[in-house]
Amino acid sequence: MKLGIVGKGGVGKTTVSSLLARAYVRRGATVVAIDTDSNPNLGVSLGLTLSETEAVPLLPRSVMVGTGGDVTAEELIAGYGRATPVGATLLSAIRVTEAGAGCTCSGHATVRSLLGEALEQHADVTLVDMEAGLEHLSRSGGTLAYADVLLIVIEPSRKSVVTAARTVALADELGIDRVYGVGNKARLPEDASFFADVTAEHGIELAGVIPHHPAVAEADRNGVAVSVEPPQPVRDAVDRIIVLLEGVPVG
Repeated sequence: MKLGIVGKGGVGKTTVSSLLARAYVRRGATVVAIDTDSNPNLGVSLGLTLSETEAVPLLPRSVMVGTGGDVTAEELIAGYGRATPVGATLLSAIRVTEAGAGCTCSGHATVRSLLGEALEQHADVTLVDMEAGLEHLSRSGGTLAYADVLLIVIEPSRKSVVTAARTVALADELGIDRVYGVGNKARLPEDASFFADVTAEHGIELAGVIPHHPAVAEADRNGVAVSVEPPQPVRDAVDRIIVLLEGVPVG
C-alpha cells in the first residue's frame, strides 16, 4: 500500500500521517514514512526530537530509483532511512534552509521514482506526507503518480473542502482513482455532519472523521509527538480508516 497524504496548509496532514503510521505499526506492518515538506516535521510527530529530525539525511537529489536508475529502493532506505520511536522508518526528501534556494523539483522526482519501484519488497506500507497545496500533483510528472491511494485531509471549513475537490480533479488526471477525504479536528457531532454533507456535495468519498482531542492539540502546540498511545477515540477513528483501506486493491 502506497499512501499519499495531502491537503491545504494547517489541516493536520503531518499529524494524520503520524497517526496512520503508528496504527499500521500496531497492526504489525513494516512502515516507511516519507516527509516531502520543505519544512519537515514528520519526524517529530513520529517521536524524534527536533534535533534528531533535522539530522535525518536528505534523500539525494536527482537520483532515480529502480531499473535503469542510480540506486535500488533497498539501498536508499538502508542508507537514508532512520528508525523512529513509534516503529516506522523515516525518509526526508525535501528541506529548504535558505531563501532563494531554488526549485525542489528534483527531490520530488526522486520520491516519484521511489514510489514507482517495487516497494512491497521493503515495506508493507509507504506513506508520503506531502507539502501543503496542489503543485506537487503536477510537478515532476506528479510526485504521487504511483500512489495506490490519495487521502485528502480536511478541516471543518468549506475552504478546505473546496481545495479537496480541486485535488480530486488533479488526482484523476494522474490516474489515481482511489481518492478519499479524511475529516480532521472534528468536534462531534456537528462537524461530522458538516463533513458528510459537504464532501457529498462535492463528490468526495469520506473515509472517516478523526475527532478533535485536547491531547493531540497540545502536542501540536508544543511541537512534540502525540503520546505513544494516542487517545482511544482518535485511535478508533484511524483504525476505521485503515479497515476501509484494507479493501482497496494495490499495485
